[in-house]
Amino acid sequence: MQQDESNIEVMRERLRAGITAGNKLQGVQLAQEALAAQMSPLEFFHAVIDPVLVEVGDRFSRLEIFLPELMRAGMVVKAMQEEVLEPAVLVGTGESSIVGRVVIGACQGDIHDIGKNMVALMLQVNGFEVTDLGTNVAPRTFIETARQKQADIIAMSSLLTTSMPYIRDLVQLLEGYGLRDQFLVVAGGAAVTHDWAQSVGVDGFGEDAVEAVNVCQNLLLPRKEGHV
Repeated sequence: MQQDESNIEVMRERLRAGITAGNKLQGVQLAQEALAAQMSPLEFFHAVIDPVLVEVGDRFSRLEIFLPELMRAGMVVKAMQEEVLEPAVLVGTGESSIVGRVVIGACQGDIHDIGKNMVALMLQVNGFEVTDLGTNVAPRTFIETARQKQADIIAMSSLLTTSMPYIRDLVQLLEGYGLRDQFLVVAGGAAVTHDWAQSVGVDGFGEDAVEAVNVCQNLLLPRKEGHV
């Protein structure tokens, strides 16, 4: 249901307050109330969560807040995701409507998950079946899980430059195992650029959660049309 801008801003302010206090219950209650008021998980994410998290990220990049504040934001949003939004998405998404399967995680050496969690949630609300491996995920773990889950896409997040080489390692491992044509590989995160991603041979790059979903959808089109 469409909400007017004043109600949206009230919800954003409540989320900001919950993040500042590190209050997971406050965030969960907000999400529950929004869905009870007939907002869909996708509408709530776009209108409330995404703008607030963009603000948090911008403040972090300007050194107005620091890692503890960033971690509180991730903690609150993760609780909202796991306790309210994901169950609502699963209720509304049947097996027959799954558009693709994605294995996602933060690269080995990277323990930051707020961006990765946003992408995972956005993929889910857009009909993807998502297996989230969490943080500090080794290339072989990505590949083993993708094979077990019969995934279409391996999605890797890297916030730290020290974790970027593992994206290249994964592509090379796929080639060495003879699996490069079986899985599409996408990458994103603060450390990754479009040019760098292309240079190491990944299939797609997403600068933010919305672009990541679009990239995954577009990459799967040829397979859906039977051209792969």
